[in-house]
Amino acid sequence: MGRQQIKCHGDESRFALVADFIYSRYGKSVRYIADVAGGQGLLARILNKKYNYEAEVIDPRGFCLKGVPFKQTEYVFAMAGFYDLIVGLHPDAALRDVAESAAVRPVLVVPCCNEWDKTVKLGSKELVRAVCDYFDEKKIIWETVEFGFKGPMNVGIITRK
Repeated sequence: MGRQQIKCHGDESRFALVADFIYSRYGKSVRYIADVAGGQGLLARILNKKYNYEAEVIDPRGFCLKGVPFKQTEYVFAMAGFYDLIVGLHPDAALRDVAESAAVRPVLVVPCCNEWDKTVKLGSKELVRAVCDYFDEKKIIWETVEFGFKGPMNVGIITRK
């Protein structure tokens, strides 16, 4: 039996960098993690195997790696209560639901494409600012972190609940 061939767009180091950050930030204070729009499950696999979390990919596209817990569905805010941490590493169309989840759970989101407001063209900095403004409106405590992976979409927003 051979290893699964993994094809990845963008800087592959982002998965290890974000997983390392999650562990250094949360340690064992979280157990169940939602990897929203997690694609193949590369982040969830690292979180599970290296750090012994119970991370699960929630993604409607349905092409997750064998052995990675997976739900083939759209992520919606109502799912947040089932997890200790909601992670959206480039969550695509689930961006707003991930942000709304910060009302009930800690969130780590690295926004990518402008799925926040389709009526306004937002670049990467403006997109991060729009999400932070939303957190301010909702009185959610947040901070940003710049991850060391390549690409313009490497700024994460972390919330506390």
